[in-house]
Amino acid sequence: MKQVRQVTRVLRTGRRGQPWRLTAGATVAGLAVAAVAVSAAGPWDSGQRTAERDRAVALSRTGGAHHRPTAPDGSDEPAPAPSAPGVLAAPRAPAAASGPIAPVLEPLMTDPGLGPVLTASVVDLTTGKQLYGKNAGSPMTPASTIKIATAVAALSATGPTHRIPTTVVAAPDHRTVTLVGGGDPTLDQERLGALADGTARALREHGVSTVRLTFETSLYRGPVRHPIGTNDNIAPVTPLMLDEGRLDGSTRGPAGRAEDPAHDAASAFVSLLTKRGINTEAGPDQGRRPAKAVTVARTLSAPMSALVERMLTNSDNDIAEALARQTAVADGHPASFAGGQAAVTARLKRLKLPLAKVRLADGSGLNRADRVSAALLTGLLARAADPAHPELRSVLTGLPVAGFTGTLTERSEARTAGLVRAKTGSLTGVDTLAGTAVSADGRLLAFAFMAGNTPSYGAGRPALDRMASALIP
Repeated sequence: MKQVRQVTRVLRTGRRGQPWRLTAGATVAGLAVAAVAVSAAGPWDSGQRTAERDRAVALSRTGGAHHRPTAPDGSDEPAPAPSAPGVLAAPRAPAAASGPIAPVLEPLMTDPGLGPVLTASVVDLTTGKQLYGKNAGSPMTPASTIKIATAVAALSATGPTHRIPTTVVAAPDHRTVTLVGGGDPTLDQERLGALADGTARALREHGVSTVRLTFETSLYRGPVRHPIGTNDNIAPVTPLMLDEGRLDGSTRGPAGRAEDPAHDAASAFVSLLTKRGINTEAGPDQGRRPAKAVTVARTLSAPMSALVERMLTNSDNDIAEALARQTAVADGHPASFAGGQAAVTARLKRLKLPLAKVRLADGSGLNRADRVSAALLTGLLARAADPAHPELRSVLTGLPVAGFTGTLTERSEARTAGLVRAKTGSLTGVDTLAGTAVSADGRLLAFAFMAGNTPSYGAGRPALDRMASALIP
């Protein structure tokens, strides 16, 4: 119990520059420390720490794309996360493995589940020094670990407090009403109902009870289908959708998706207006807002920091593609797959991250044309830990916690529960893992392990988890 009290005190003070020395000599002791750690840390805007505390009491299955469903998110405002000392330069990939970590990691890399192609990077977040590298600068297919890049770019471009609007505008005579998509895939029935309340109230104030309803999706450009085509892991990418276009009432994980999410959202809005005494003589029809339109109602998404946490924890592809487009909009690029690629790449370049031969073809990692290096992934985590970039902190706080949350709920070695935080990535033949761990000597480490040509879907996960475990006491 003395050790648990010490851990609680360190977590509550969050003193910069003081390493978190968490030790779990036995499984029971380790779980006790983890339970105290997650309960003491307090809520984040997505309810992440609340979810961790709940997980310490009762297991719940989690997931996102290519994963199982998770427990519901909360809506608390963000609390500052403890940060590692500054990282002043992007990590450089060494020519060969070096340092005392090599003898620990390299025997684990021979696991047949990892396949013949493996890259790795481990960085000390206190100093920025790369402690281990194996082909760390060689880009590979990252799968969902690319979401770390998407998160960093979106937070850098918009700021952590930015909220995505969905708006209702009306013609000057209030007889044509347009539902305008702003790019928020998390719009739900409750907030759509609030839009209907505000719209009906404004129409009644102008003596209008019958309108023509249109909807606008002009914010986005280019194809609405992801290059992988129709797939349960992602809806058509449009700036207007309800519940991510899900058809089964789920909130995360694979699900059947609407063919036209924007039209379905507008149809739901028509029904809500009808219940409030507003008739629609025509529509919903797709179109542009009327000339000289006035705003009659608006709803806002959760803050960007909360969207980032939800995206990373649940590996949410719909949010990922939306955030790539929010980056494009903020920086003056077309809100499209190509525009998102250009905007995210430019943002990472501003942060002086290693981008040689890197290709960010989408925001979610579903595209096999993506190419990301292990050095870039650890560099992104280093930037998120840098006190000079507090706007990026939710990149770290959103990482799933081994044995507790998101896509790592059921993935932890005996001693990693609560001590490893990492973004997972899986496609057939690809397994990746990138996150943070506390070393035996109390250093906060960033790591990225990327396996290609694995023998089957998910075959490399156990070995990657063991590699992450090897970094902690």
